[in-house]
Amino acid sequence: MKKIWLMICIISTLFLISCTPVQKECEIDGDCVQATCCHPTDVVNTENAPNCNGIICTMECKPGTLDCGQGEVRCIDNKCKAILG
Repeated sequence: MKKIWLMICIISTLFLISCTPVQKECEIDGDCVQATCCHPTDVVNTENAPNCNGIICTMECKPGTLDCGQGEVRCIDNKCKAILG
């Protein structure tokens, strides 16, 4: 019974560690990119950038997004953040 609980604890710990939100860590603004290919409202670090090859987006400037220079991609306090205008 102790072995089963030990295994459950180990698996749970590994799961929690793997779910740590490292996708937004950065040191400079250049470490951050848009989180989605079209009409982004969030950002991630470059290691977690979406693959936008072959993706076609509409040309509209949707409000509340980073479209058409409505916002900035920034690294603030070592976290990638979208500053929406």
